[in-house]
Amino acid sequence: MATKNRKVNRAWLNDHLNDPYVKMAQRDGYRARAAYKLKEINDALGLLRPGQLVVDLGSAPGAWSQYLRREYPDTTVIALDILPMEPVDGVTFIQGDFREDGILQQLHEAVKGRPVDVVVSDMAPNLSGIASSDAARISHLVELALEFASTHLQPRGALVTKVFHGSGYSQIVEQFKRHFVTVKPLKPKSSRDRSAETFLIGIGLK
Repeated sequence: MATKNRKVNRAWLNDHLNDPYVKMAQRDGYRARAAYKLKEINDALGLLRPGQLVVDLGSAPGAWSQYLRREYPDTTVIALDILPMEPVDGVTFIQGDFREDGILQQLHEAVKGRPVDVVVSDMAPNLSGIASSDAARISHLVELALEFASTHLQPRGALVTKVFHGSGYSQIVEQFKRHFVTVKPLKPKSSRDRSAETFLIGIGLK
């Protein structure tokens, strides 16, 4: 088993080091290749504009916050993650678990009653490999992001959230359709082909 794990780790490391998006991130000064996922989503759908208030959930290590501030310098960004995150200039960061009421309250206070234009969520649980358990964890995080978005988004606002194809995916899409006028799935080119991750975008609250 240990030998197999070492082979998997070596294969991942080889793929990672040869990944063109990893090289682009190093060249462009982004903390992670994920910056290009948000860029592709925004290029396709035009969700982001100058002067918006954007909430970045699951923000560490900070590539999405970097992209937001770099492309839209007057955008107000509030970022949250259970993991620590090195400061990003102009970004308000809250460290804590989004599932905890106290952390959610901090986020509510940081918004200061202003309608949020876009919520972006790259949150993902630690996956166990047990499909039913993982699906439940993923669904729970998406439900929390949906609940926050439905409470705080301005009427024409948008939610971008990471989901995974597999058990529970169709139910998540149905939840989005209950909340949003327009629902679009999108798998960016910068998302690895073999990854089950995709992104679900809801635009315009019902």
